[in-house]
Amino acid sequence: MLKQKLSQKMLQKLSPQQIQLMKLLQIPTATLDQRIKEELEANPALDEGEEFEEASELPAASEEENFGATATASSDDSVANEKEPEETYKDEEFELDDYLTEYIEDDPSSYKLRTEHYSTDEEDKNIPIAVESTFHEYLERQLGMLDLQDERQITIAQQIIGSIDDDGYLRRDPIAIIDDLMFSRNVIANEQEIRKMLARIQRFDPPGVGARDLQECLLLQLHHRKEQLQEEIEERDPLNIAIRIIEENFNEFSKKHYQKLQRYLSLTEKELKFAIDEILRLNPKPASAHNGGSNRGVHYIVPDFIIVNRDGELDLTLNSRNAPDLRINDQYKDMLKSYQVNKREKKANKQQKEAVMFIKQKIDSAKWFIDAIRQRQQTMYKTMYSIMQYQYDFFLTGDQKRLRPMILKDIADITGLDISTVSRVANSKFVQTEFGTKRLKDFFSESIQTNDGEEVSTLEVKKILTDIIGEENKRKPLSDEKLKNILQEKGYNIARRTVAKYREQLNVPVARLRKEL
Repeated sequence: MLKQKLSQKMLQKLSPQQIQLMKLLQIPTATLDQRIKEELEANPALDEGEEFEEASELPAASEEENFGATATASSDDSVANEKEPEETYKDEEFELDDYLTEYIEDDPSSYKLRTEHYSTDEEDKNIPIAVESTFHEYLERQLGMLDLQDERQITIAQQIIGSIDDDGYLRRDPIAIIDDLMFSRNVIANEQEIRKMLARIQRFDPPGVGARDLQECLLLQLHHRKEQLQEEIEERDPLNIAIRIIEENFNEFSKKHYQKLQRYLSLTEKELKFAIDEILRLNPKPASAHNGGSNRGVHYIVPDFIIVNRDGELDLTLNSRNAPDLRINDQYKDMLKSYQVNKREKKANKQQKEAVMFIKQKIDSAKWFIDAIRQRQQTMYKTMYSIMQYQYDFFLTGDQKRLRPMILKDIADITGLDISTVSRVANSKFVQTEFGTKRLKDFFSESIQTNDGEEVSTLEVKKILTDIIGEENKRKPLSDEKLKNILQEKGYNIARRTVAKYREQLNVPVARLRKEL
């Protein structure tokens, strides 16, 4: 049986403006330009000036203004038609009159965003691109060395070269290359032809190119070095021993089982050391030896904040790219003024009113975007200023041991912002200091308690752990248990599994793999 009843519910919903602000907060300065360009293309009422305006005071905005703004007009605003009641039409006319009066009095040119707290150095937004040949082009230029007889062999060689990855390895099976040749080049080849051509390509520069795994890559380089000597070398020569190690005992070498290598190959410790040194001179990624070896895009870090030490006082500025010169398009302003004049003279018609309603929606959208950019600037500056004050000693000295334990809640309590807002600001953002460009996330860390009851940052413990490992005897590296004991002697109450966790976070291998002869 169906029943109807009334119920009350409280729901919390985000306005489109709040969602827009949150999305803008989490993007870094490097991608802000692209986001602004997208908005400029989508909204003709939004315009961008050629030059920045003179600096003016950054207007203070309350938390309610930043995060509680509501829309003055929504995208589903409808234009009155002839069948609407006269009362509704008059209401719309009244609202539109108020809007026009308020908008024209409030000059759209006031929506420029150039404010203080920005670096004075104007940056070139165009990143220069170096013109250079790629690694694969470098290999193809060497095809003339092969003295290939026909177009078919050239096609096979080009297909193999094109299958070599950016590290210089051929990680595709011959069968896959045969299929590619058949379907894309209409060339039928067999596995023997592929392997024979690959062997010739593996003699190209740089040595080791075209290897199918690390073992083959190292062997190709060792044999190439042996051929360059152009003379017979003794069996116990370090180069010959290095070849035997890679050919016969590569697994023991990769795991640094040096005692097993000495026993298997009947080597003295000195002979093994010289052979290992020969191997360590090799390049595990042959393509990196070529200047144009990588086809991957180069990622540039654009700092979002700049901190300068001015005679012991820290000065924080926002990157000037965070202050775009955005304004409302003058043509749209003129359209509104023209409509108001026509309305007073009773020359306005229904089509003009519909056009003005469309303009109103676009201008509102432009205002919301400009306000979101301004709120982004204010929130970013407020958050970074709190981080700078919290970690003042570090920004003055650059000493990682001066970093205080700091979590998102600490900054949220200081700024009065939500933890999620602080997290969005810290995400993918960088600050330029006198000691290098740092990621904001790196300043946040948990704390551990020392034997004296003092709380220190885990970053400080990691720095000390790095120093201990850097100073250890590489012939007898310290185990995690010994590292734990040393840290405890220094007053840090820490468990062995925590040492192992920090070591892995620092990308430091276990003691056995840090061993050297």
